[in-house]
Amino acid sequence: MKQKDHYILWPVYFDSRKTRKEGRRVPKKLSVENPRVEEIIKALEAMGIEGKIEKDKAYPRCWWEGGGRVLVRKDACSFNKRRLILEVAKLLHRMRKK
Repeated sequence: MKQKDHYILWPVYFDSRKTRKEGRRVPKKLSVENPRVEEIIKALEAMGIEGKIEKDKAYPRCWWEGGGRVLVRKDACSFNKRRLILEVAKLLHRMRKK
């Protein structure tokens, strides 16, 4: 079911092992290997945005992989979805560098 009042962030959006065709939405230099929903939540918290994990969900193109997803309320976020994904990717990249 569509979440009209939420942005949905799938870990595959940030996965360096995936191609753009497979669902990665950030440049290769900002992507990380095998991101987890918990890391995405930490990045959102660092930005002051609240997110909700749904562990039992799977990205439709790779339904057999699982991994979950993160929901972010649109009214709690000052970014559009594209900008939100890029900002989360930057933070994930920085968190993995440390």
